[in-house]
Amino acid sequence: MSLTTFKVLTFDVVGTLIDFETGVISAIRELGGDKAARAPEDEIFEAYKRGRDKFYGRSSFAMKDVYLSLATELGLRNDDATADAFQLSIFRWPAFADSVAALKRLRKNFRLVAMTNADRTAFSAYSATLGNPFHDSVTCDETGVAKPNPQFFAFNRGRQSAHGYQFNEILHVAQSQHHDIGVAKDLGYTVCWIERRQGLEGFGGTPAPTTLTKPDYHFSSLKQLADAVDAEILSFHNSATAA
Repeated sequence: MSLTTFKVLTFDVVGTLIDFETGVISAIRELGGDKAARAPEDEIFEAYKRGRDKFYGRSSFAMKDVYLSLATELGLRNDDATADAFQLSIFRWPAFADSVAALKRLRKNFRLVAMTNADRTAFSAYSATLGNPFHDSVTCDETGVAKPNPQFFAFNRGRQSAHGYQFNEILHVAQSQHHDIGVAKDLGYTVCWIERRQGLEGFGGTPAPTTLTKPDYHFSSLKQLADAVDAEILSFHNSATAA
């Protein structure tokens, strides 16, 4: 199926467009003391994921407790002031180097919709970091659940239908096999996997999937997706001109 037949691109935000792994590691290294500077990234990520499982509430509030959990587990600085600083740091997580430019290119041809487990407050910060590219957005505040809960995807499907878009006109774009690719594919979404950790071992700060789902489209960066779309458009233009 041609990429340009889709009308809506729905995006996972944190991990796909926002580089939360760099944000987490940078904050832990800066705030956690001497031991944090020496701790392996995999060790930090595993403790982070366990903390997030225990404190799964809205990211604008829960990340203080996530930090205290991982810091206690790893023997890092774990006072309230440090935890507060980690909480504030999540609003400054950086975009991937290609995100802003690629989204700007994709916006010329598609309706862009954010589908994020971040709450509305955190998402507002991430959207601003990305240049506010979205036509619409769905956060955990609206759905009342978080991905990979199928209700999150059903909520978005109904929302886009209300705006006049058919299900087969939606392409879901995401990094996480666990939160997005597997469940979205099972629910009948056409999916595009942006494999941000291609060439790296493990799944970093994202839970490992039970099984690896084969996506409909597969790129290692958002730029590659934008390039593929532009190449299709140019090909159609050249064919039409030749005809």
